[in-house]
Amino acid sequence: MRGSFEVLVSSRRLQYKFTIRRNVTVIRGDSATGKTTLIDMIHDYNENGIDSGIAIKCDCKCVTFGSRNWQRDLREIENSIVFLDEGRRYVMSQEFAEIIRHTSNYYVIVTRERLENIPYSVDEIYGIKTSGKYGELKQSYHEFYHLYENIPYGRQGMKPKAVIAEDSNSGYQFFSGAFADKKCLSAMGKSNIASLVARFSEPVMVIADGAAFGPEMERMTEIMKVRKDIYLYLPESFEWLILQSGLISRENLQAVLASPAEYIDSEKFFSWEQFFTAILTESTRGTVYQYNKKKLAPVYLHEMSRAKILLQMKLFLEKIGW
Repeated sequence: MRGSFEVLVSSRRLQYKFTIRRNVTVIRGDSATGKTTLIDMIHDYNENGIDSGIAIKCDCKCVTFGSRNWQRDLREIENSIVFLDEGRRYVMSQEFAEIIRHTSNYYVIVTRERLENIPYSVDEIYGIKTSGKYGELKQSYHEFYHLYENIPYGRQGMKPKAVIAEDSNSGYQFFSGAFADKKCLSAMGKSNIASLVARFSEPVMVIADGAAFGPEMERMTEIMKVRKDIYLYLPESFEWLILQSGLISRENLQAVLASPAEYIDSEKFFSWEQFFTAILTESTRGTVYQYNKKKLAPVYLHEMSRAKILLQMKLFLEKIGW
């Protein structure tokens, strides 16, 4: 399945309106914010149709899901948005992650837990807020909001002395060359970033793939509430930065970058980072820019190439005084 889907779920008292863009969306937040009510309304509509008093408007089928025979049932659902309420412990498992990786559905998961087996995007973690009343029936109008839309920056004038990159692959190789005058460290995986930052005493900039960094955001923001010398830069991925830079020519590339959801097949790509890696690898095969995720081609560190890639970080680098 691909594309973005507007979803409107309403009753006489309540209305929820939101857009689903990726194969995994996470809804978080405290109790009594309307998360479970949304799931219950969708379940009631699935069970009783118009007799439920619920209406759902969406170009894609919206379904809820239980726990009995979940492995078998999940494999049978196709081309749907599947809503899962918190308390379904199997969503924490590696088995659940492996099964949904190969289905054609989008998943909306209500949870306060860290789903470390699922590479979900920082941009698709939401809370639910009430925006007031709607219409003559005085419905309460609910909408999603980005939980991490305003990522905090360090104190003004506190320039980072070091860079921590997510892994030791091409991204780290680029940033260690581009910021050669700084200390550049590899976290050897996103799950190690928070603990590495906590042990690091100097002001630091963290660079990680936003397309899959969702499971780490709660730990990082807790540290950043205490430490005001941490700067977090989360592009979709390093491959996305290269594609945005204009170094690579490909038919329809600008359209793909402008509306990724319309081109990314959720059954084929578990995260957008995988898609951008595939596009970059395919587009550069046999050229001087041939991309290898494990080992960066030297051409990417040539002055012109490096400048074009860093230009995509211009606003961020200006904020930190680099």
